[in-house]
Amino acid sequence: MPLAPRFPDGDTAPGAAGYCAVSTLAWQEGQARAASDYVADEVPLALEYNGISHAVMLVTPTDLEDMAVGFSLTEGIVSDISDIRGIEIVATDPGLTARIAVSGECFLRLKTRRRSLAGRTGCGLCGAQSLQQVYRLPTPVNNTRLRFSPAALQRAFGALHAGQTLMHKTGATHAAAWADASGRIKLTREDVGRHNALDKLIGALARRGAPTGGGLALVTSRASYEMVLKTAAAGIGCLAAVSAPTALAVRLAQATRLTLLGFVRGQRLVVYTHAQRLDTGCAPSAPA
Repeated sequence: MPLAPRFPDGDTAPGAAGYCAVSTLAWQEGQARAASDYVADEVPLALEYNGISHAVMLVTPTDLEDMAVGFSLTEGIVSDISDIRGIEIVATDPGLTARIAVSGECFLRLKTRRRSLAGRTGCGLCGAQSLQQVYRLPTPVNNTRLRFSPAALQRAFGALHAGQTLMHKTGATHAAAWADASGRIKLTREDVGRHNALDKLIGALARRGAPTGGGLALVTSRASYEMVLKTAAAGIGCLAAVSAPTALAVRLAQATRLTLLGFVRGQRLVVYTHAQRLDTGCAPSAPA
């Protein structure tokens, strides 16, 4: 069970919901009043593989089995969900532990490149021991028939915004969603960390056996190198973000044949790589 930490005023956190209630002093238009508010829950999650600690992440304590599966896949610890033999989420002091049992082959591979990873909500490379661990190149995405329109992206992001339950409650979480080529949202996951939200989404897709090749990943954040890496590793052909990508993310997306979009907001979007998947109905004009 997720922890329910106590706050100084005696409030408790219903961790399973991903948020907790706190007492506050609200000041508005020159007036102060006692009030209550909801804040996103954030707890340390240790990931253990075959009894050996590998990483500690700060996460919202929801959909943690999805998180464990997604992290294992996108970090290259396992090649397929069938390599995971079991997952147990247990409460420990002062957080949670995901005890993940993997095949002997995967565990042997993991031991050859172990790293101490102190996970943060804004950085996905903390603790990497070598450049080779950073610059992993997943198998290029193989879904050349994927096509979608700007209208589909607008529809998908509109539905994603409406479906961000934790964000509307707390104002503090990111979301990652998977949509089909018509822009229909099929699955959404939220977390205080953008990497965690994407791992949860990828894990949920893998646990359902969903074919990812014909869909799009949507994220409510910038498109960093690691976000592209995780998306490509999951075999998803498109990553669309509300904010900007980085130069390294663009280079990785180009190399893995992933369509990368940024600034997807309202009637605007920018395609950075493999624009042939975007069906605009007209030929693009030359840049000025």
